Amino acid sequence: MNNNTNNSPAVNTPKKVCVAYSGGLDTSCIIPWLRETYGCTVVACVADVGQGQRELDGIGEKATKTGASECIIVDLKETFLREFAFPMAIAGSVYENRYLMGTSIARPIIARAQVEVALATGSDALCHGCTGKGNDQVRFESTYAALAPQLRVISPWRIWDLKSREAMLTYLKARNITTTASAEKIYSRDANIWHISHEGGELEDPWNAPPEDVWMITTSPKDAPDRHEDVAIVFKKGYPVSVNGKELDAVALLTELNAIGARNGVGRIDICENRLVGMKSRGVYETPGGTILMEALRGLEQLVLDRETLHYRERMALEFAKVIYNGTWFSPLREAMWAGFESIAQVMDGEVVVRCYKGHAEAAKRRSPNSLFHHGFATFGEDEVYDHKHSEGFIRLFSLPMRIRALLGLSADAKAANVEAAQLATAHGLGGAAKSCCKSTGAAAGAAATTSSGTATATTTAPAANGGCCGGKGNCS
Repeated sequence: MNNNTNNSPAVNTPKKVCVAYSGGLDTSCIIPWLRETYGCTVVACVADVGQGQRELDGIGEKATKTGASECIIVDLKETFLREFAFPMAIAGSVYENRYLMGTSIARPIIARAQVEVALATGSDALCHGCTGKGNDQVRFESTYAALAPQLRVISPWRIWDLKSREAMLTYLKARNITTTASAEKIYSRDANIWHISHEGGELEDPWNAPPEDVWMITTSPKDAPDRHEDVAIVFKKGYPVSVNGKELDAVALLTELNAIGARNGVGRIDICENRLVGMKSRGVYETPGGTILMEALRGLEQLVLDRETLHYRERMALEFAKVIYNGTWFSPLREAMWAGFESIAQVMDGEVVVRCYKGHAEAAKRRSPNSLFHHGFATFGEDEVYDHKHSEGFIRLFSLPMRIRALLGLSADAKAANVEAAQLATAHGLGGAAKSCCKSTGAAAGAAATTSSGTATATTTAPAANGGCCGGKGNCS
């Protein structure tokens, strides 16, 4: 059975709706609106992904006063990091080379928790407060479809008449529902333990630099300490296990990295990104701990991954970022891709020191029992493992496709080089003619084809259409 996304009240009127509740203005309106529109019972599901105690204080009481029959708060912080954010970091996935996807990676676990609460409470419908312009509606509803396609989906923003903050405030006031929201809200924010995002207000004009008052958790780089701060992180199979010698659980570990990054101004980005729905939006993000963690992982993999594996990981990371950003976490593709990343990470044991200084975080030291770096192989001094003479044959084989292309007269660059050489010789009165690749063409084009016994059987010449690198005129000079 597919999700029933027909929002008309007359179709399959739900009896109990589980709403993803944040306590903000939108969801404060949604609860009474659901009850009035459908005459249904409403269950509020609150996902604690580390948005902060300030956001959670009194949220259960607020939900029930707004009209919810019950409010269930689910602590997801540890699971969020271990099953979602840390795997994303191991994969090295960054959206459009900048965004560490703090909002994107949190939506699947929030929606999954909502589905679980809905099923546990006997709800027959799910509801979210995402607008019809953003990515989140896709992320939530893709998760619903993957985990509970039998449940109806209600998206109030697509059908209700509350189209502005003023209209929503008036709606709540008419029902004597108190709210701390005001019509003067400047920015739209989303926070969790991985990051905080900021949109709206002055940021809607990309010509406006982010004002300093937009930032909430990071120190301005210009005001950060004048001395760098080093942070040592130990990894096992890509997962961080300790910071500065202290073994910590995932939540405590990232909390520590957040504090270190924040006081050093690390983790600020400003991006105009391409939304899945087709429009561009501007977002300003703060991800202090995540930025440090990402840098440490990249420093570690420089030691332990061979060239082809590293480059493959980088290519896969781009596609994995699309999976995360687009909200298709609960898909066979994501499972298959993560199996690859998890296999690659089996050798990612070691310690990395990241140096934080005035907005920058760079891996300064790294070591691993699985390191492929060896002084004996890399030294410029005399060694017993590398014979410099071996490089000649390697280079000839490595460059063979380019050599053949030039010898057959198919390289425009080789032809241009010969022309430039001739002009240079003329202009400077240089003695002798420039050596042309055509002098070798005869040998290449007239090579005899031999049988397995070594007997010449035929001789061929380069096709006249190719004309060699001199256009068929013999010596280019």
